[in-house]
Amino acid sequence: MKICTRLFQALVLAACSGSLLQAATPVLWVDCHTHFYDPTRPQGVPWPSKGTALYRPVLPKDLRAQPMAQGLAGTVIVEASAWTEDNQWLLDLAKDDPFVLGLIGHLEPEDPSFAQHLRRFARDPRFRGIRVSATAVEKALRSGRLEPYHLLAGFDLALDVNGGPQTPALVAQLAALLPHLRIVINHVGNVPVTKAGPAQEWVAGMRAAAAQPAVFCKVSGLVESAANQAKAAAPRDAALYQPYLEVVWQCFGAKRLIYGSNWPVSERGADYAWLQQLVIDFFQGKGERALRAFASQNSVSAYHWQPRLPSQDPLAQAR
Repeated sequence: MKICTRLFQALVLAACSGSLLQAATPVLWVDCHTHFYDPTRPQGVPWPSKGTALYRPVLPKDLRAQPMAQGLAGTVIVEASAWTEDNQWLLDLAKDDPFVLGLIGHLEPEDPSFAQHLRRFARDPRFRGIRVSATAVEKALRSGRLEPYHLLAGFDLALDVNGGPQTPALVAQLAALLPHLRIVINHVGNVPVTKAGPAQEWVAGMRAAAAQPAVFCKVSGLVESAANQAKAAAPRDAALYQPYLEVVWQCFGAKRLIYGSNWPVSERGADYAWLQQLVIDFFQGKGERALRAFASQNSVSAYHWQPRLPSQDPLAQAR
């Protein structure tokens, strides 16, 4: 399914506003977690490591070429490079490819130049936020240095948080202090996916995070987790993943779960078509509205990637 990006944006926005008869339109899919990079650049890449299966050029055209259960209308990139200028490299990539709807960049909140870098990149409407580690969130909570996160909210940007099963509980604490900051838990908190089912600490953390209305959860990373636990390809038994999907559904409901593949890292667990079909089957069971919201509409709420007026600079307002 190939859909013009402008048409796609119009359809999603109309659906979100309730002005579109959904039954008459296709389900539109936005992948909110992909990584693009090119090791053949003169400067190379800091990630992935040379000699690994991921060490190859990975660009939007390569994602579009993947066999899929349902075609994508667009993607939101998550920057995996720690090099500041790689944010610009990806924004330049997005400028030339309307398939790229947004970028979640990489900036370190503890960097003295954080505000300067954020102000620079936020001028580009496709820069939609940053990703930090759960460790960074834990440090910020301990120190009370929340200014970088206030600044994110001031720019109308989102915060992705990636870490282990303790991540949802940390996100809950941060969100309670910053209720106006949209926060997205990555990879359902990287919970170990095993036949034993979800650990109660992770479930409690998810419930605490979901109690904060500006927190979203990205349904990604499940097949990689299952593969890591099995030390083999991810099991192709949907029943293995059902308890984990049911927990996040019960916590976040239809309006705050968003789709992400984590491609190409997801290749370690399963091919793209299978991991996508896994979540299609689950959300179809929750109804048509839930499927459409998960597939694309919630990505607008989480990342505000739709066309918008240039944002006000909160630093300029403070001067």
